[in-house]
Amino acid sequence: MDKEKIRELFDVWTRKLRILPGWDVRLQFVENPGWRKSGDIKIDCDDKKAVVLLNAANPRQENTEEVLVHELLHLKMYPLDQTTETLIDSIFPEEGPARNFAMTQFFTTLEQTVEELAKCFLLEFGENRELSFGRCMSGKSFNDLFDGLKNLE
Repeated sequence: MDKEKIRELFDVWTRKLRILPGWDVRLQFVENPGWRKSGDIKIDCDDKKAVVLLNAANPRQENTEEVLVHELLHLKMYPLDQTTETLIDSIFPEEGPARNFAMTQFFTTLEQTVEELAKCFLLEFGENRELSFGRCMSGKSFNDLFDGLKNLE
């Protein structure tokens, strides 16, 4: 991972996504080999600050630019994220199956939406337009998913 190149891409994408000058955003590389994420973002809306974390020790994706764009899009989607979480909290104030279902569906849909937007921006404006397939390679094959299932007959 060329950290200087990633810093340059970070500067490009914070402008392209209109994050700067409205936010103070910093890029931080995580050097911990045990960190299991490709990237993450920490956001302080009150102070309009954010820190984008990228896995430098053990990146799980081939295209770091894709991860970078994905994390920055979480910042763009954060108001909707927080509104939806607050709505779920108000409808399901206590732990239980309904709340767990709502939260799981929300976070799954949020991640899928952010990733789809990241792919669109990357394919249109990215320097590296090759999508990452790292998660596919570490998962079970389609046939493996059916091992051990009983016939419905």
